[in-house]
Amino acid sequence: MANTKELSVEDKLRAIYDLQLIDSRIDEIRNVRGELPLEVEDLEDEVAGLSTRSEKLKSELEVIEDLIKSKKSGIDEHKEAIKKYTKQQETVRNNREFNSLTKEVEFQELEIQLAEKQMKEMKASIEHKKDTIAQSKERLETKSNHLKHKKLELDAIMAETAKEEEFLTEKSGEYQNLIEERLLAAYTRIRTSVRNGLAVVSIERGASAGSFFTIPPQTQVEIASRKKIIIDEHSGRILVDSVLAEEEKEKMEKLFSKF
Repeated sequence: MANTKELSVEDKLRAIYDLQLIDSRIDEIRNVRGELPLEVEDLEDEVAGLSTRSEKLKSELEVIEDLIKSKKSGIDEHKEAIKKYTKQQETVRNNREFNSLTKEVEFQELEIQLAEKQMKEMKASIEHKKDTIAQSKERLETKSNHLKHKKLELDAIMAETAKEEEFLTEKSGEYQNLIEERLLAAYTRIRTSVRNGLAVVSIERGASAGSFFTIPPQTQVEIASRKKIIIDEHSGRILVDSVLAEEEKEKMEKLFSKF
């Protein structure tokens, strides 16, 4: 990696603390967005699901309406058949033929009754589906409006922070290239294992920042000498002295103030 052999331990400490400050600033920017990207994604999925459901219900409605038309047409055919069999009864030659035609008429009447019952059930199903479609439409409109507002909110935040995040991400990459592979790997491992993402911290009131465990005076002297990389035995974080930390914070604040 570039320049790693040329860096003294102090320069490494400064570089890795600078990297921490940059990455923490990127974290802050992303925290401003918070859960918004996930909220938008969830709403998009929900709106898509509601749209699909509405279309499916409409298709089912069309199928039922076509079935009702088919049943109506069938009833008309049954009625025509009844007329035909009734007329034929006027010209029968014996009781057997008359009874046979009577059974045909009764069968057609039963078919009409069955079709009418089915049509009644289908009409009830249509009313139920229309109510469901109306409710789905109302919910879809509500969710779509909510999604629209959330997208505008996210877009506004993105517009404010996108350039800064892009710039800082590039800077983070530059500082990573200054740090030797083993130290960078340790930094990344520590950073991903702690909740606040702080892998490098300074000494504050005799303890590492955010910790209540006091660091022995001899260790504090070693940290201040900047002759070797020291890891806090309690928190597992890389430690830097407060003077170095303040100097690098001041330097980074100038970088951040560009935005």
